[in-house]
Amino acid sequence: MKLQRGDVVALDFPFSDGTGGKIRPAIVVQADEWNAKLDDTILAMVTSSRHRRVNSPTQLFVTANSSDGQQAGFRMDSVIQCENLVTRDQSLVLRVMGHLPDEVLKRLDDCLRASLGLA
Repeated sequence: MKLQRGDVVALDFPFSDGTGGKIRPAIVVQADEWNAKLDDTILAMVTSSRHRRVNSPTQLFVTANSSDGQQAGFRMDSVIQCENLVTRDQSLVLRVMGHLPDEVLKRLDDCLRASLGLA
């Protein structure tokens, strides 16, 4: 399955300390050109945990009952954490849950720029 930028997917997202992982949603942030050419893709972690929401410019909050949240397939209010990126083989994606609308992707670009220090 070739993924598209903005796809909301479920996968076993690894813990940063390498001790395991947790099946959770993530957003495909890699460009479609590279998703088509490479087996790997770059993803941003999604969490519903309130303590991980720190109102940082690297994070994007999406409410589950909004049209954006519904298109994404979120069942809970969620935070997209652009400061928590991972590269994974596309075959490790368990399923596509939804897709972020273009307007949300534009706001996500701002979070990625903040996370990577790109003005």
